[in-house]
Amino acid sequence: MEDRSTELAYKNLLEVFGERDPQARARVIKEIYTEDVTFSDPDEVVVGWNALDRKAQRLLDEAPGFTFRPAGEVRSVQNLTYLAWHFGPEGAPPSVSGADISIVQNGRIAHLYTMLDPEPEQ
Repeated sequence: MEDRSTELAYKNLLEVFGERDPQARARVIKEIYTEDVTFSDPDEVVVGWNALDRKAQRLLDEAPGFTFRPAGEVRSVQNLTYLAWHFGPEGAPPSVSGADISIVQNGRIAHLYTMLDPEPEQ
């Protein structure tokens, strides 16, 4: 399960939320999430493949030229997976950092939570 959980965490970050090609993203969404997946972040909760796809597209549309990159290794225990990440312009310091926490059921992500790191004090 750990290898599958690791694969799911990276695919979620890089091949869904980091994927700008809608057709490629849609294929991966159907592969790695349950059909009724719930995604929660500080802004909203969305349910299902289509809503998750729209959320990923909206995030990418709001940040042209930005990319997601892992900020460490995937950590997991039982069916819970954690992956920290950075998001910002390619080759530049991140504009935002956070972590994705997922609950895996039957080899697919059933629940996904995104937590954002506090902004550093200036």
